[in-house]
Amino acid sequence: MTMNSFDHYLELTGIYGTVQEVKHPIIYIKGLPNVHPNETIIFEDGQQGQVLDIDHDEIRALLFSNTPTPIGIKVTRTNIQLQIPVGEIILGQTIDPLGTQILSSLQAQNQEYRDVFSPAPGMNARTKIDSPFITGMTKVDLLLPLGKGQRELILGDVKTGKTSLLLSVLENQLKQPDTVAIYAAIGKRRSEIKQLGQRFLENGLSKKLAIIASSSSDAPSIHYLTPYVAMTHAEYFKDKGLNVIVVMDDLSTHAQSYREISLLSQRFPGRDSYPGDIFYAHASLLERAGNFKHPKKGTVSITCLPVATTVEGDLSGYISTNLMGMTDGHILFDAEIYNKGSRPAINIPLSVTRVGRQTQTNLLRTITLEILSVLSQYEKIQNISHLGSELSGDSKRILEKGKALQILLHQEHRIIPREIQIVLFGIVWMSMYDLPDQDVFNYLLGQFLSLYEKEVVRNELVRITTFDKLSQFLIEIKQNPLIQAICNLKKS
Repeated sequence: MTMNSFDHYLELTGIYGTVQEVKHPIIYIKGLPNVHPNETIIFEDGQQGQVLDIDHDEIRALLFSNTPTPIGIKVTRTNIQLQIPVGEIILGQTIDPLGTQILSSLQAQNQEYRDVFSPAPGMNARTKIDSPFITGMTKVDLLLPLGKGQRELILGDVKTGKTSLLLSVLENQLKQPDTVAIYAAIGKRRSEIKQLGQRFLENGLSKKLAIIASSSSDAPSIHYLTPYVAMTHAEYFKDKGLNVIVVMDDLSTHAQSYREISLLSQRFPGRDSYPGDIFYAHASLLERAGNFKHPKKGTVSITCLPVATTVEGDLSGYISTNLMGMTDGHILFDAEIYNKGSRPAINIPLSVTRVGRQTQTNLLRTITLEILSVLSQYEKIQNISHLGSELSGDSKRILEKGKALQILLHQEHRIIPREIQIVLFGIVWMSMYDLPDQDVFNYLLGQFLSLYEKEVVRNELVRITTFDKLSQFLIEIKQNPLIQAICNLKKS
């Protein structure tokens, strides 16, 4: 957003209006002929806003400030859409949507300006999603695979582990070259924003990540602006040839702020009092993500992970269903699963990934189907086993294998490389290691993670996972000397 003065634009346009009424952050203005919808306006006291609605006798504008502007103050046009300066300097920073903390530095470097509400790229600029987006979380990578450029909704009740998963995913992805992340924290407590920055600082990843944050004490206009600004910065890095991850935490808060803005500006309310264009507001934002052609890199991506909050696991909420309809799938966090102690608390049957499976190899696709099949049978048999009925040998084997797979899929905050995930599946599937409880599995996992630091072991695990057919892979798992040696290491 430019910092040119009110006097500069008044001299440029020769047009001004006056503030008639304030319903913060909505400003009612008289005058300003020929003003355009969404045009940036500047007030006499230096504050800036955006035209929302135009009536025959007044203009309603959105003020991007926590301080209400006085009645009677003059306001002038700029003839430009809302813009922000962009640049590499934001990496490692926690800034508000207007970037006031680093604005002077950006302007000193003559950084370029970009429209905050730019349209999404067309089909000609896009390409097929074909590269896997590795999260480091076994339950996601094996059962709900994602692709670079995918828009995957993270959905669930409060305190079910959504943010913990997102932070683990970012930690894993930011270790990759040519990858940066933008975290949009929308309406969060200041303590939460500080903790976010501290966590990435401790992990040494802060220089590849920027946090665009609006606190709970900020005006609804600042909340509304946050995800659009985050996406604008992401597009800058995408055009520079980098893969970008954008987290929007969360769009439920964003929708509530937009509802407040719309009601204050006297727009007609729709379902649940949300404005009629709430679907467009979110769809136009999320459509800016994807996998794109790049003249030098070939392809670059913006992977978007929006978050939405449910109430008591209800998926039929207005905002939730809207977001589910405009994304490439969703991962549902279940409070009941969380309370049982399972981590991550993802409800697999109710979660969807629409484009991630096309990034999988034939081996991984087969593994996914096998795990889902066994887990489905495991749930059914487990539901009747407590009735005391006699179980067949096949049913008992499914119960044993299902329990072992549940242990395999349980994961706290430790990131697991995909090669280790696949090899551990093979060990569990072939019953090569006795897994009476989670502690024993964690010991086996620890052995693999420590050995994975060695390049020769890492290369061998990569080779093992390149088989095309599951049968070939399982034979290799059974006969491989390295796997056998690790499986012979028992917890003392």
